[in-house]
Amino acid sequence: MNKRVLSFCALGVLCTLGYSQEISVLDDTQINQLDAVVVSDSRFELKRENSGKTIITITTEELQRNQGRTLAELINTKSGIEINGSRSNAGQNLSYLVRGGNNRQVLFLIDGIAISDPSQIAGDFDLKLVDLANVESVEILKGAASALYGNGAATAVINIKTKQAGTDKISASFQSSIASNQSSDEDSYSIADFRNNLNVNGRLDKFSYLVGFGQQYTDGLSAVIAEEEDPFNRINTNVNFGYQFSDRFSVNVLGYYDKFKADFDSSSPMGDNDNHSQSEQYRVTLSPEYRYGQGQLNINASFNEIRRDIYSEFPNSYKATSTVVDAYNRYNFNDQFYTILGVNYVRHTATLGADTDFSTTDPYANVVWVSDFGLNLNLGGRWNNHSEYGSHFTYNFNPSYTLKLDGSYLKFLGSYSSSYIAPTLPQLFGAFGANPDLKPEENQTLEAGVEFKSNIFRWSGLYFNREEENFIDYVLGIETGQWSYTNIEDSFTVHGVELEAAYNPVNKLSITANYTFTENRDKVVLRIPKHKINTHVDYQLLPTTAFSLGYQYTGQRLDTDFSTFENVNLKAFSLLNFAVNHQVSNQFTVFLNLDNITNENYQELVGYTTRGRNIRLGFRLTL
Repeated sequence: MNKRVLSFCALGVLCTLGYSQEISVLDDTQINQLDAVVVSDSRFELKRENSGKTIITITTEELQRNQGRTLAELINTKSGIEINGSRSNAGQNLSYLVRGGNNRQVLFLIDGIAISDPSQIAGDFDLKLVDLANVESVEILKGAASALYGNGAATAVINIKTKQAGTDKISASFQSSIASNQSSDEDSYSIADFRNNLNVNGRLDKFSYLVGFGQQYTDGLSAVIAEEEDPFNRINTNVNFGYQFSDRFSVNVLGYYDKFKADFDSSSPMGDNDNHSQSEQYRVTLSPEYRYGQGQLNINASFNEIRRDIYSEFPNSYKATSTVVDAYNRYNFNDQFYTILGVNYVRHTATLGADTDFSTTDPYANVVWVSDFGLNLNLGGRWNNHSEYGSHFTYNFNPSYTLKLDGSYLKFLGSYSSSYIAPTLPQLFGAFGANPDLKPEENQTLEAGVEFKSNIFRWSGLYFNREEENFIDYVLGIETGQWSYTNIEDSFTVHGVELEAAYNPVNKLSITANYTFTENRDKVVLRIPKHKINTHVDYQLLPTTAFSLGYQYTGQRLDTDFSTFENVNLKAFSLLNFAVNHQVSNQFTVFLNLDNITNENYQELVGYTTRGRNIRLGFRLTL
């Protein structure tokens, strides 16, 4: 197979680069990430001490230490987040269970622009389309954020920033890895996972460019617990062109093409089957930026088309498009007062037996005040105008107070914010139980917390309480005898606690840990653990060699056994992962990952396969 030959040839480069130099794999900047600047909660670059949120930042260095893993796996190690399906067969559907919510309550941004799939029941974006090797950094803002970001930003906004062009005229990076892919019942360690990524980038005077290509082929696991292997095959291509017309005006044009094919099995009754699905995405983005005095005008315009084809006993084909235009003006009155005024236009279309569409037009405003005596305020509002259900107002009130100590700070934070989740096109106009009279779901989220930070230590604790109203459910009508989507009259409350800590006693050592408690007071929820723990240790043993050790505990969850249609308890499980990176030269790094060291046997979903102990070997070459 050509994909396997490519990976084997790439790994053969290892034999030609056998020298070593005294180079620091993890320098001071890489190890000490405590003095972060955050953007997502305000769209301004603010010091963390002035932010009223506990933003999670996944840095370039953390991404490099986790190459070979998926973006879903990495995000799944952060507090308040459970991505169900990220530990299973590579083609498994993903559920984004943030703070006890579901897929339609999480908003994904790529390079600052909202992305979704209007043909999906939840309208959610599929993270399987993203190649981790093409990601520069990730910021995660948890809590209600519709005032700043619009529809779907109820439990989290996950902002994915892709790689940008460097400063040299031309440079390139190439990454390749091979790995096993087996369940805990197997011990052959045969090579079944092949990944490659290449990008060429540079800067010529006022013109910048980046061209990238990625490929993944994964086999070895059955989707359900059975015998037949169900492969996953993905390709990613992307371009990023920029031109700096003047000191004030610049334009970026980005293009993406992503495609994957995933085999899957029969779920009722569970067993091997020759089913497969194919998802294909085209996306183009235009982002002009104009700077003037103390202000900046941005326009982010994007067109996205997604095609999905299902080949099974119930074949289907979907096509959906999204047009997004987000125009906003940022103005800094001074070092203490920041404002944003903007308007956001979105139009979704989907072919669901017939052509369907809706649009929204949202003016919004946000104000940030950073006082000189410790008080910080983040206030915002958005007036959502939907072509089907009318208008809706959302707001954000987020004060914080920072007490500066000798080389440290103690921050108290709180927020009360609202969000909305618009009914999707399948829920409004689809072939199965559509209801054009649906109202948007509404969430109100209360947060209160504290954060302490010194030169080597940061700790935060936060309590959240989210009330869900107008929840859209798929129910059987007593009078009609028909299944349909309906707004539930009852409200539901989810609350929880998130604890995070980061400790850098010396430049060579970094320790992070988080704990999450999540509870839904009013209804039974599936696949959401009440308790979850993540810890991670990074240690630079030698100037050129760094080790990482990660531990994850996922508590007991409920799931439905569809062979009996009864809920069952899934046992708690623990995973231990190891990684080592060795820098052979300034340009060449090799890495090895060992996941699920103890070969834990567990289930994410009843009847579906999960990965056991597996090993990965790869390298990264920059020129």
